[in-house]
Amino acid sequence: MSDYIMELRKIVGHRPLLQVGASVIVEDEKGRILLQRRSDNHCWGYCGGSVELDETVEDAAKRELFEETGLTANRLELFGVFSGKDLHYIYPNGDEVSNIDIVYICRDYTGTLQKQEQEVEELKFFAFSEIPAELSPPIRKPLMQWVELQKEKAGGSSL
Repeated sequence: MSDYIMELRKIVGHRPLLQVGASVIVEDEKGRILLQRRSDNHCWGYCGGSVELDETVEDAAKRELFEETGLTANRLELFGVFSGKDLHYIYPNGDEVSNIDIVYICRDYTGTLQKQEQEVEELKFFAFSEIPAELSPPIRKPLMQWVELQKEKAGGSSL
């Protein structure tokens, strides 16, 4: 969790916060997606987190990717900006957020996979047809949009 959000939580407790996130969908050379099993809700999701004060969204995305996976993004491509009720979430600890998630695709990266012990239980690449059902709720909408694009590229294959 970002330092900024942690400081706000000291003031507002669990009340809803508008939270700006920067996220990265990593695709390998086989078109598979890197997902992480989160340690807070034990669901799968892509890499990402809150943008710090005065940090650019792209820098936040790169930082979160490196912190959570050990990978360095050499190039990011904007995938989309997601918001609304589908991204409203209450964390297992009771913190409530209304997320605005700026999601990037990264196909150009370097490094060796290494999970962040505090936040990540497991890192694994999945084909779009093998995406696990246990997805973290706030990433479901953007990830399903990514899956639909992969289906179109594959000629309409289904999950």
